[in-house]
Amino acid sequence: MLRMSDCAPKPISNRVLRTMPPEAQTFLAKRMTTRELISGEVLYRTNHPFEDAIFPHRGIISVLSDVESGYSVEKVSIGEEGFAGFTALLGGDVALGRAVVQIDGYASVIRLQDLNEAIDSFACVRKVLLLYSRALIGQLMELVACNSLHSATQRVSRWLLHANDRMNGSDFQLTQETLSHILGLRRATVSTVCSQLLKSGAIRYSRGTISVLDNALLRSFSCQCHDRIAAINLPRQIGSAEALTNNPAS
Repeated sequence: MLRMSDCAPKPISNRVLRTMPPEAQTFLAKRMTTRELISGEVLYRTNHPFEDAIFPHRGIISVLSDVESGYSVEKVSIGEEGFAGFTALLGGDVALGRAVVQIDGYASVIRLQDLNEAIDSFACVRKVLLLYSRALIGQLMELVACNSLHSATQRVSRWLLHANDRMNGSDFQLTQETLSHILGLRRATVSTVCSQLLKSGAIRYSRGTISVLDNALLRSFSCQCHDRIAAINLPRQIGSAEALTNNPAS
């Protein structure tokens, strides 16, 4: 069940939404609600139908693959650069993985039928959403290679760098146990890596709160996958979409 926020309006920082022309943003805003993202909350379940698309403004959502042994591993993560529910654009009406909030935040939520109305009304909306979906597929490809080829230290550092990027340098809550589930690593392995990063001065870690103190130093522990994934970002791919007319589609 969605938890709607009773707080005052919060900043709209989702890059997919901000890329839309003003008319499309207004159209969507009238049909969206704001909700909190609570760490540990399950948003979608694998192969279950979903009715909403979720556009995070703050926080991180992981799409997880669960295996019979009870372990899970992250397929991809979504922050302010994207949205959850992209499979609906490809004609799917069920979730392809379990979507779980990993870092608290808030998001805009829209019913799929309203999103489809926006797609039919504004050619640019479909263009922007498809460009993000293509970027997400590119990230998936990079993550497959990263998880196969790189060390635990590199993978933990890469994930923390992406989290720091999405949280705009702010501290964030993330336990070592959660990180071990995200990356499919043993809890002891994650603890060893975090201790190494803490001693180096790259991060500060206390009672589940992580702060990236030296971004450049943390990058030195990471693999090149961070930079490659960061390069597959929406703004660079969206130039032609911004030039699209925002008049209603015929």
